[in-house]
Amino acid sequence: MASASPKLAPQRLDSRAADFDAQLERLLDRAPEADAELNVRVAAIIADVRARGDAALIEYTNRFDKRGLESAQQIEVPAAERAAAWASLPADLRAALEAAAARIRTYAERQKLADWEFADAHGNRLGQRVTAMDRVGLYVPGGKAAYPSSVLMNAIPAKVAGVAEIIMVVPAPNGELNPVVLGAAHLAGVDRVFTIGGAQAIAALAYGTATVPGVDKIVGPGNAYVAAAKRLVFGRVGIDSIAGPSEIVVVCDGETDPRWIAMDLFSQAEHDEDAQSILISPGAEFLDRVLAAMNQRIAELPRAEIVQASIGNRGAFIAVRDLEQAIDVSNRIAPEHLELSVADARAWLPQVRHAGAIFLGRHTPEAFGDYCAGPNHVLPTSRAARFSNPLGVYEFQKRSSLIECSVEGAKNLAPIAGRLADAEGLQAHAASARDRG
Repeated sequence: MASASPKLAPQRLDSRAADFDAQLERLLDRAPEADAELNVRVAAIIADVRARGDAALIEYTNRFDKRGLESAQQIEVPAAERAAAWASLPADLRAALEAAAARIRTYAERQKLADWEFADAHGNRLGQRVTAMDRVGLYVPGGKAAYPSSVLMNAIPAKVAGVAEIIMVVPAPNGELNPVVLGAAHLAGVDRVFTIGGAQAIAALAYGTATVPGVDKIVGPGNAYVAAAKRLVFGRVGIDSIAGPSEIVVVCDGETDPRWIAMDLFSQAEHDEDAQSILISPGAEFLDRVLAAMNQRIAELPRAEIVQASIGNRGAFIAVRDLEQAIDVSNRIAPEHLELSVADARAWLPQVRHAGAIFLGRHTPEAFGDYCAGPNHVLPTSRAARFSNPLGVYEFQKRSSLIECSVEGAKNLAPIAGRLADAEGLQAHAASARDRG
């Protein structure tokens, strides 16, 4: 329990202000300065792990995580230890994890892409073949952090997609591992777990070592070193995204309990000092009521200091003309999480163009999505919802085009392809096509 009740000071914006657009852009400007020195350090770690393999991996793990490892065999957590961690969890926690896993799996099953084919008028068959990746890597933060929900959200869609092997890496500072994370890995069906972290873990997953197998794609959040490493190995392997700080936008008509809205805003602010919580409402008086509720309820939070910093750094209350303008402002923000805490929320849904996840109605807090609603909580941040998607089964599936020509179909396509190849000056292409004509 926090010992004091800090006063909160979110920025106040009004859409009627002449400089509102400029104020909004400043509020949303989250582009990090390129850290050239960090990138150089990370590149050196990746190159070292690529060149020296396990030896470099053990050296960095001992240095950064204060371990005393003597061989690479010590970094793997046996399946029996993961099963024991699961068995050690309180029964109610196991039940909650099982319920969440079941809902995530049910939702993921509906996302699976399927093969399809059709025949054109000349008997050519065209289509799509869907296959799963062979092996994926899941990065899980370690140390003080414990995110079993992220284990479920990343691993279960991969399993549903049909990925043959999931390799999880999680740092273990001072050799300490969180049993809830290990238990979640057991529940989700993670195949192998290694106690490594940082840029060195990303390098091991990307290039493989004698002990850690290389993967096809790396998913999961991490610190600045992990994010930089994912950028640098992209191309060698796929990555899910480069996640920024957590975000929430709440659009409210002024009729929801202000205490509920206060805690919804806190639910993202408590992640870290850079998280962003924004409330948009037509009623300035309602904004005041929510702020009063926030100042009252913050005393309930053990992470009150983090919440205060987050709200002060990035939080905002935006007064708008009406709900239509509120949705327009939200689209400009393109938030990771959007709560439509309004009457008949579904009626406003067609106007929402950009949001990672949309929570409809007064009884749908973002926290449900983080843990157990079913849709994935790995979402685009930093306005990336304008062009990218939540993590899902499709991130672990690949699509191959299928083309099968009949004799008649080849004769039909040959002159078309040949003429276009001529126009591009590619004579072998043209000849290859016309040979079938």
